[in-house]
Amino acid sequence: MKFIVIGISDAPEPFFTPEIQEIIKNGQVFSGGKRHHEIVAPLLPTDAQWIDIITPLDAVFEQYQSLTSDVIVFASGDPLFFGFANTIRRKMPEAEIMLYPTFNSLQLLAHRLVMPYHDMRIVSLTGRPWPEFDKALIERTTKIGILTDKEHTPAAIAQRMIDYGYTNYQMHVGEHLGNPSLECVTTLSLDEASQREFSHPNCLIIEQQGEMPTRLFGIPDADFTLLDGREKMITKMPIRLLTLQALELRKKNVFWDIGFCTGSISIEARLQFPHLQICAFEIRPECEAIIQENTRKFGTPGIDIHIGNFLEADLSALPRPDAVFIGGHGGHLKEIMAKVKTVLSDNGCIVMNSVKAPLVKTDSHQLWDEACQELNLMQTPPTKIILNDNHPIEILKATLN
Repeated sequence: MKFIVIGISDAPEPFFTPEIQEIIKNGQVFSGGKRHHEIVAPLLPTDAQWIDIITPLDAVFEQYQSLTSDVIVFASGDPLFFGFANTIRRKMPEAEIMLYPTFNSLQLLAHRLVMPYHDMRIVSLTGRPWPEFDKALIERTTKIGILTDKEHTPAAIAQRMIDYGYTNYQMHVGEHLGNPSLECVTTLSLDEASQREFSHPNCLIIEQQGEMPTRLFGIPDADFTLLDGREKMITKMPIRLLTLQALELRKKNVFWDIGFCTGSISIEARLQFPHLQICAFEIRPECEAIIQENTRKFGTPGIDIHIGNFLEADLSALPRPDAVFIGGHGGHLKEIMAKVKTVLSDNGCIVMNSVKAPLVKTDSHQLWDEACQELNLMQTPPTKIILNDNHPIEILKATLN
């Protein structure tokens, strides 16, 4: 089967080369979004069949597969740039595709701004969640081109940046690019953008104005908002970094932090490994406000926070972890480890810090050893450390056999 995919802009009277005009003139079956149909309808043959590209896409491709003729598809901009040609390749890998692209919206916006864009990082928020955008912010990307939708608007994007302290950017917004009567390009501060409404479709480019502070490698303990001001309710910075090293997060994708308290482990992990999906669990409801304050303070959006008893939590909708840190267990270590084992990926690991304190009745290292034996987990040699005048700490790690 053959698809001829033609890229168009938002212009109400698109310009097509003679070759494309001839393809349209001789076509029988056409497809595209509702807006595309409005633009090209006057150019189609009178007996043309049109297939709307709407969700669910499986139904659209069922119509395609029932056809015997070529399908001429109209798509926005460059159909290989987060576009419909990629969907065709994924859904029908054997299909032949012929492309006639035009400039994509971010290229058009850069052209209007006379802005070089070879160094621009692209993030699509069209029908997608925040993680790739958050990752670009945490990595201090200097210039980001963003494709939007009606949920991830320029105002919503600007407000998220303000909330997490990424305020040294200015925003360029392009609306209805390619449409002579509606096109509008505006440059604003984030504060201005967060208060504005923009017409759709739009896209934007954000660029840094001056340097941001360097990402910390080890956040000072005193900088965190603490639970009731209790300094002992935080994993100390040197121990925190050794814990992240034991978790081998550079090679992992999904990290769970059980018993997050202030969120120091999750936040440090988010800063050092922005690619991670992080789920943080805590039984104390008062800790929710604390971790939210700390995530904003240190610029770490995207941590998925869960408040409640971990042992009663429904984990079925969450991504399976390949790294788990148990920061608090409330005397239920064995039960927590047993539940974690049911969802842990094959290459996953569990890490816990055990404090050797003379007045503590229950030896957490002993509970850990017993749990590992009962659950058939393989232990690695613990790392032992004494920090200043504190009690000795052992960093414990186990993996699936």
